[in-house]
Amino acid sequence: MEDGFRLDERLAGDTITLGDWPLSRLLLMRNRLFAWLILVPRRAGAVEIHRLTPADQSLLMREIAAAGRLLEHVFTPDKVNIGALGNHVSQLHVHVIGRRHTDPAWPGPVWGAGHSAPYGGDELAALADRLWEAARQEFP
Repeated sequence: MEDGFRLDERLAGDTITLGDWPLSRLLLMRNRLFAWLILVPRRAGAVEIHRLTPADQSLLMREIAAAGRLLEHVFTPDKVNIGALGNHVSQLHVHVIGRRHTDPAWPGPVWGAGHSAPYGGDELAALADRLWEAARQEFP
């Protein structure tokens, strides 16, 4: 499955890896202002959802739904946004973002909003552990 898969350097630099689901690597953005997960299908050269096999398309949709449930469980957002833009990073990746009416970019998009704050010291590791523990329940 992962022959030739390599995570884009920009995604790797902006995120922390939580773990691997059946199709996708599950990442957490290093921005504490938003509950922000990214799914990256572990398929070499994948750029567009419609170019995945039908089986992978279906599995990706299940993983997107699971990521939304994960965000609702851990962060209780007001709304979950889903997007796959690929304008800066062409590698296929899907953003699943828990939004709150009080977040600094609301109601606009988080992309390009210029709002970012890193997680503090042990906060990122603790959150990553909590998220992955819950994420493993989605695909045991």
